Amino acid sequence: MKNITQEEWEELIAKDDQAFILDVRTQNEVDEGIIPNSHHIDIYEGQGFIDKVNELDKSKHYYIYCRSGNRSGQAAQLMDQLGFETTYNLLGGYMEWDGETTYQE
Repeated sequence: MKNITQEEWEELIAKDDQAFILDVRTQNEVDEGIIPNSHHIDIYEGQGFIDKVNELDKSKHYYIYCRSGNRSGQAAQLMDQLGFETTYNLLGGYMEWDGETTYQE
């Protein structure tokens, strides 16, 4: 797991054809807006989170965020333990994100 800034996030994703953006916030937080192309799995689902994450391709590169960067850091560490090869945690999370946002469909 590597902590990265928004600038690093945007640079890496722009040239990463294996990028998978993972939003680990609650549904109420997601309803306020998301980073485009995000996939949502709430870390508070506990075992449900682990089960859903284990269905993902472990060779992809996971860009993970939450509201402030705390839960996403925990999610990235957990995913590392589950055998994921590349995980990035967005420092400052969605609260400090000043890039493009959208709403989940």
